[in-house]
Amino acid sequence: MLKIYQKYIASKFIKKFLITSTIFFTLAIILGVLEEINFFKDLKKNFLLPYLLTVLNAPTTLFEILPFIFLLSVMLFFNEIFEKKELSFLKKSGISNLEIIKVLSVCSIIIGLLIIFLFYNIASNLKYQYSNIKNNYSSDNRYLAMVNENGLWIKDELNNNVVITRAKKIQKNSILDVLINEFDGNFNLIRTISAGKINISSTNWVIYNPTIIKDNISKNYTQTLIMKSNFDEKKINSLFSDISTMDLMKLYLSKKEYEKLGYSSKEIKLQITKLLSLPITYLLLTIFSAMIMLNFKKKLPQIFYIIIGVLLSVIIYYINFIFFSLGINGKLTPQIAIFFPLVILGIFSLIGLISINDK
Repeated sequence: MLKIYQKYIASKFIKKFLITSTIFFTLAIILGVLEEINFFKDLKKNFLLPYLLTVLNAPTTLFEILPFIFLLSVMLFFNEIFEKKELSFLKKSGISNLEIIKVLSVCSIIIGLLIIFLFYNIASNLKYQYSNIKNNYSSDNRYLAMVNENGLWIKDELNNNVVITRAKKIQKNSILDVLINEFDGNFNLIRTISAGKINISSTNWVIYNPTIIKDNISKNYTQTLIMKSNFDEKKINSLFSDISTMDLMKLYLSKKEYEKLGYSSKEIKLQITKLLSLPITYLLLTIFSAMIMLNFKKKLPQIFYIIIGVLLSVIIYYINFIFFSLGINGKLTPQIAIFFPLVILGIFSLIGLISINDK
């Protein structure tokens, strides 16, 4: 059973966390509405559509700034107990600074687990719906690329014809074991092209030694064939970059499908590692924030702590961003890219814990 002081500390911290999250969620809604209205300003659509899209996208935005919310929530928690002199009362009751941090740390881990297995999965599925709706109004809505257990599939439109491409493998700037079916506007088959390798480094695809079937007549070519496309290597890569639309199960399945196809799954591995490390991240940020507050003077304006929280969040964000980028580029393994910044943060936090009860 939780002791009275543990319930009190936990409820106060959770209240600060929920209030701070609500404030930032509201800001995300306001900024998102302005962005969506600007997107649809030239389109005659239902005026409620921008608001719907904003609501679908806002949870993902909130998820991205949750580390900052944890940092700021802890600061606001300590600021309140400083102002109300509750810290002195807790110490007189035999409750040390370390005990307070233990309660906050347990709360952070529990919240972190709920975020991973509940909030993130909901947010990513809402983001998926957001992307589907938004793509219907995008200039690229006629084009589609996806990966499944059968390989890479691309739907393209050229000169009023529909081109469907399937490739079993991706190798650098080429696709391998390719079958291309070209249909007219009424979906009547015009021709089929099969090739062992197609270079897709530009939108002018270079098809090596193709076999073309047209009007039931098959013909092999020894020379290369150039075929225009709306896709190239860069565009195909960008279509698979929005992993925020994938929940944990989709991330795991996509990782297996990408590896089977030969497509790089580094970003997905990084995302999975990042998600699984979130409880540790929130725990360390909670301890780090508590160290700062207990080492600062107790009577400072609340805006001071907010400014400090913002500055620290920006620094931590860019450190994580740099290591994440190194992970994507293959300079670091996913484990090092995610956990090395946490190790540094943990060292600073542990140093602060050594004499925390003397504060």
